Amino acid sequence: MALLVVVSTLWAFSFGLIKRFLGDVDSTLVAALRLGLSLAMFLPFFRWRGLAAGLAWRLAGIGAVQFGVMYLAYIESFRHLRAYEAALFTITTPVLVVVLADALDRRWRPWGLAAALVAVAGTAVVVVRASDVRVTLAGLVLVQLSNAAFALGQILYRRLRVTNPELRDRDVFALLYAGAALVAGAAFAWRSPALTLTTPQWLTLLYLGMGASGLGFFLWNVGATRVAPATLAVMNNAKVPLGVAVSILVFGESADPAVLLASLALLGTALWLAARAERAA
Repeated sequence: MALLVVVSTLWAFSFGLIKRFLGDVDSTLVAALRLGLSLAMFLPFFRWRGLAAGLAWRLAGIGAVQFGVMYLAYIESFRHLRAYEAALFTITTPVLVVVLADALDRRWRPWGLAAALVAVAGTAVVVVRASDVRVTLAGLVLVQLSNAAFALGQILYRRLRVTNPELRDRDVFALLYAGAALVAGAAFAWRSPALTLTTPQWLTLLYLGMGASGLGFFLWNVGATRVAPATLAVMNNAKVPLGVAVSILVFGESADPAVLLASLALLGTALWLAARAERAA
């Protein structure tokens, strides 16, 4: 679980950076550049020798779904939702991870679902606001599609690695980014936004592309192969309270410390339930 904690902390810095430096940049441009940088980062490690063509296509397909479809659906949701509404609707990811894992394994793990639901509650404590939330069908569907794509990609990669233990993650991960970059690049080409960025924006994209996305997604998927589905589900929402903590400590924003502590306590409870689910499996 240590890798998932490290990545959640890495992702926690993304919220403030995106808000401060990339708020007015076209979203398809951000997605294409982030995933392109991630691909460039892992290309030197790619090893084709001994890799069956069918397996290579499966890896690229997982990346196209988990990172490409996820980014594009989430980005498109901002046409229908306010930013915090989109963030609110992402908190269902833990439940989707558990449901999809149970469906693919053809098993029912009630303790895992309980852990996921507590994780959702823990995240809702810090995400839900008193402001009016306009639930539009298009926006809600797009965010849930994004959540499902990210959840499904994690589970599929985890299952693929279990059935192919001879693979080394760093040798093949460029294929996931290739599939994702192809999807994001197609969306960027279709929208054709202007490529005008300032130096701080380029530096932010370098961090997001090579750090949060490149290194982050790699370590996340590696970590996903080392924990049970229930623990993986819970950790999908850890980045939200950590992001609030970083916003307070690093970016000087304000938040209710009591609410943050309550959120962290609920996530701790969710991890305890996840451990119980693993023992009951």
